[in-house]
Amino acid sequence: MKILRYALAFLAGVIVAGFVVAGFEALGHAVYPPPEGLDPGDIEQIKAAVAAMPVGALLFVLVAWVAGAYAGGLVAALLAPGRRGVLAAIVGALVLAAVVANLAMIPHPLWFAAVAIVAVLAGISLAVMAGRRRDRAASGS
Repeated sequence: MKILRYALAFLAGVIVAGFVVAGFEALGHAVYPPPEGLDPGDIEQIKAAVAAMPVGALLFVLVAWVAGAYAGGLVAALLAPGRRGVLAAIVGALVLAAVVANLAMIPHPLWFAAVAIVAVLAGISLAVMAGRRRDRAASGS
């Protein structure tokens, strides 16, 4: 039964991470609309759009990724029956893998790629620390 709770905590964390990323990116698109007629299925158009993005639009993406890693990891940690920090790290690692894949497929400014990886790692770390604190509180130490 414990394995089912871990699986559900993981799944909830991944879903929350996805919704948080999508929500912040949608907000970013509302503030900085993508170019008219952009085909999201055309990688070359996406590359050109990212190359032309203003810094503010990139910051929305950065916040989306960090918030998604933190929120997803935190939800997984809060729902897990134990070893919450580990589960938060696993969900965060999945978000980080998606970020790295995005950065590999679509060229971003070098400063953005470096800051994004460090910031996402910081978001993951915060979720892991919250999970560990909850484990310590549950064990009474």
